[in-house]
Amino acid sequence: MTETIFSKIIRKEIPAKIVFEDDLCLAFHDIAPKAPVHVLVIPKKAIRSVADLEPEDHALIGHLFGVIRQVAEQLGLEKGYRVITNSGPEGGQEVLHLHFHVLGGRQLTWSPA
Repeated sequence: MTETIFSKIIRKEIPAKIVFEDDLCLAFHDIAPKAPVHVLVIPKKAIRSVADLEPEDHALIGHLFGVIRQVAEQLGLEKGYRVITNSGPEGGQEVLHLHFHVLGGRQLTWSPA
C-alpha cells in the first residue's frame, strides 16, 4: 500500500488531536470537520478500503466498531451520531486508508451526495 497521511499520523510524524489509541487503531479529530464532533477511526493495519477487506480482518472491523461506540460515548454523543466510510473514487474516498467518520453534536440531515 502507498504512503498516506494516515500512516504518517499513526507513526506520529504528523500531529493529530488523538481521542483514542490502542495496538489496533487510532481515533482523532478530523482537520476539516463537517459537524461539531467529527472524528476519524482508522486501523493501524494498512487496508485501502472496505473493498480490500479480507476474511482475517473481520475481528479488526468488529474492534473498530467497538471503538466507535466508545469514542461516541466519550465525546458525549448520547443523542446519536452517524458513521460513514467511503470506498473508491466514485464513493468519495480521498485518503486510500480505510477510515470511519464519526459525526455528531447536532441534528444531522441526510444527503447521499
